[in-house]
Amino acid sequence: MKFLRNFNNNAALVEDDESVEWVVIGKGIGFGKHPGDALDETKIERRFIATMQGNIDVDSFKDIKPQALLITTRVIHLVEPLLGLSFSDYQYFVLADHIDFAIKRANDGIDVDNGTVRWEVRKLFSKEYQAAEKAVAMIKDCAKISLPKSEVVFMTYHFVNAASDGSKLQETIKITKLIAGIIDIVQYQYQITLDPDSFNYNRFVAHLRSLMVQRVAQTTVGGGELDPSLLQLMQVKYSFAYETVERIDTFLQSKTNWSLSPDDKVYLTLHIWRVTHRQKTE
Repeated sequence: MKFLRNFNNNAALVEDDESVEWVVIGKGIGFGKHPGDALDETKIERRFIATMQGNIDVDSFKDIKPQALLITTRVIHLVEPLLGLSFSDYQYFVLADHIDFAIKRANDGIDVDNGTVRWEVRKLFSKEYQAAEKAVAMIKDCAKISLPKSEVVFMTYHFVNAASDGSKLQETIKITKLIAGIIDIVQYQYQITLDPDSFNYNRFVAHLRSLMVQRVAQTTVGGGELDPSLLQLMQVKYSFAYETVERIDTFLQSKTNWSLSPDDKVYLTLHIWRVTHRQKTE
């Protein structure tokens, strides 16, 4: 690879043998280099094509401090195997920008935590939340700073977003609040507290997340519609679960103008019956 220019000592713009431009990240990767110099590729910790999707100007990298870029790379190396996901180039940049700003906020003594959604995020996305705790601990150690508890929530959102088929961060936050509202409806209807560590709870949340992502992206899963008689069966056999689904439908219409399809109601009825029935019998 041929060096073109520096963004900072840890990020540079380079060109490969086929004249494709790349942004490369690595400790000291651009230090002392001049245009046309050969690049030591063993120093590359992350690389991606300079023409990123998401309307990110590669010159934006010059605004991110070198320390934040290196920490981001380490965080991703930590998190990807824990969650079984792969960060896209765009998600890498968004996370780097967030970590850079988080470090600045910490140094300036600014905490934007309102404390209202931490318990929801921990329950709804427990695996991502645990990974976020490890990531925040790493950031604290690498940057030698103290971060507020709210940072674990923000980091969780980024990890959920990375696994949500391209959903934007604000959409992930919206989805989180909707799922939390649905969980509240189920718990109120059945007068129970669902076990967030149970298998059926996690299956229920995974189904809700998939449903919300499809609605946000305005897509549906193919495979044809279910037999309409199944919905009638749900109404009779699982009447209270179905009544709960109707309340959820009203909630979603009031918050988002989304209406549940008959197929949605069938699947939700089954999930609600399972998550509440199994909890009572276990």
